Amino acid sequence: MTGFGAGYSLIVRADGFSSAAPPSREQISNAFDRVAPPHPGASHLAGEPHMTLVDLACDVFVAGGGMSGVCAAVAAARTGATVVLAQDRSRLGGNASSEVKMHIVGANCHNGRPGWREGGLIEEFRLDDAVNNPQRSWELWDLLLYDKLKSEPNVTLLLDSVLFAAETKDGAIQRVMVRCDKTEHLYRITAKVYLDCTGDSRLAVESGAVFRWGREQRTEFNESLGLVTPDRQTLGSSILFTSSDYGHPVPFTPPKWARKVTKEQLEFRSVKAWEYGYWWIEWGGQLNTIRDNERIRFELVSIVLGVWDYIKNSGDHPTSLSWGMDWIGMVPGKRESRRIIGDHLLTQDDLTGKNSDFADAVAIGGWPMDDHPPSGFDMQDTHPCRQIKTAEVYNIPLRALYSKTVGNLMMAGRNISATHVAFTSTRVMATCSVMGQAAGTAAALCARHGLAPRQLAQDKALVNELQQTLLRDDQTIKNVRNTDPQDLARAAKVTASAEYKTSKAANVINGFVRDMERDWHNRWGAPMTPDGAWLELAWDKPQTISRIQITFDTGFHRQLTLTSQESANRGIIRAPQPETMRDYEITAVVPGGDKPVVLVKVAGNYQRLNRHTFKPVEVKSVRLHITATNGDDVARVYEVRCYA
Repeated sequence: MTGFGAGYSLIVRADGFSSAAPPSREQISNAFDRVAPPHPGASHLAGEPHMTLVDLACDVFVAGGGMSGVCAAVAAARTGATVVLAQDRSRLGGNASSEVKMHIVGANCHNGRPGWREGGLIEEFRLDDAVNNPQRSWELWDLLLYDKLKSEPNVTLLLDSVLFAAETKDGAIQRVMVRCDKTEHLYRITAKVYLDCTGDSRLAVESGAVFRWGREQRTEFNESLGLVTPDRQTLGSSILFTSSDYGHPVPFTPPKWARKVTKEQLEFRSVKAWEYGYWWIEWGGQLNTIRDNERIRFELVSIVLGVWDYIKNSGDHPTSLSWGMDWIGMVPGKRESRRIIGDHLLTQDDLTGKNSDFADAVAIGGWPMDDHPPSGFDMQDTHPCRQIKTAEVYNIPLRALYSKTVGNLMMAGRNISATHVAFTSTRVMATCSVMGQAAGTAAALCARHGLAPRQLAQDKALVNELQQTLLRDDQTIKNVRNTDPQDLARAAKVTASAEYKTSKAANVINGFVRDMERDWHNRWGAPMTPDGAWLELAWDKPQTISRIQITFDTGFHRQLTLTSQESANRGIIRAPQPETMRDYEITAVVPGGDKPVVLVKVAGNYQRLNRHTFKPVEVKSVRLHITATNGDDVARVYEVRCYA
């Protein structure tokens, strides 16, 4: 492979294109001297004589390494910012990590909305995982996220490191404190923009930002799904388990403190398969999901063991005889706690389209408004959830991703500015991921321009720059198209070897990069022949280009996630997606040239977004020649961009 390969495997400049080789192992190793100086000074904080104080500075600080934090950090780094990410666990991914094992869902709602699977970073990660982890190992997903951050030279990663303090002045964070007891370091970190991706809004609390907790009254925001009387209850937490068929009897004896579960208690909770535990083993929303986490953990483990005891020993499920539990979570998968208040508070009407769309839209959501009874499993006479689907996916504005009261504080994840009703949709991890990408990109632009997030949101030109940057990075914003004035492809004439069904070659420059399952409004297709298929862009006058970006089809109509649940895994392709172009080359006709010049040649691609850089060359036309797909008999391309 030459040029810029599949995905984002190289260092990326502020304009999104590669500028250097990926960091070497030696460079990554040397970077540890920054977080653990080999010759530490005598700097300590009062009361902490055994903790070494280390000062760090960056453009963007990210607290929390769940999916929103990972995507925020990578997006900010790839937009040109220096980033420090502090994660309080040894693994990244939050509820999607091997510690919790919840599969990532989002706007496509288990194929309920074919074509709305999220693009951008989460798509890149999912495709990497599907190809390199066909065995569905959760630990390899952890490793993938670790690799993504360690491969970004602009990111400093602090694992097992807890944010515990913030210093504010004149309504802005001046610096934060992070501690790692495992390495006996205290980090004093200064940044231009701070992102709270902790879920529990710990950074917001330490900085004095205003937040909400609980469920709003129906009349406060005219939400039909709200409560008649507001309260401080939330969704509960869950602990999952996995089991395997060992081919011989596997006995199970629960500890004495396990719950005793009966058939009557499971009337509204389905037990049909047990290779992957149940999200409805939920509890604790009637308590404080932060303060009471230890009690919640105990009750959830006792419920898990009680449910497994029922499956194994009640006699109602004789086929479970040879099944044995092989993993049980010990980190409660938390759904809800604090929500930070921004300049806009998302409501039910925003999600259902009753309000006008947002001029500062930066991401999409689409999971149903999915509310659960706070006491979860103990509310056994009710269904474990109430799901109200929105008619269509919805946009999320930038104004819901920064604090209303702390000028340089942003947020992404389940703690964004939303009512409880709206939160029940935005809380799922694919939506958290795209909000993380949006917030990280916005934070990098704020750092570059020396602005607070509110100033960015109030500047129409800069909002357009943010949206166009996100679109260039394959983030989906509903009804917003590529209008990048630097994209030379937009002025080209496009022809092709053929046009499949109703597709048009010119679709690749219409500014949109997704279709619903059977539509051909925004992509070009052509039958693959023995000679392949080609697409050509030509200009009336020669153009100088050095960068080409191509967006391929990766089967957005399918679910694509890592899951231990066999029913959820059906239809998922744990390999390159067949619609994606595998082998291709890009050639150019230069003024006065006798034959086309090869600019790029690629073999083995499986990514959706591909970027290529080469020495500047004056061209009359460029041709994308596809010689092999990953299995489909139709060549497919959503977009081609060209830059000087």
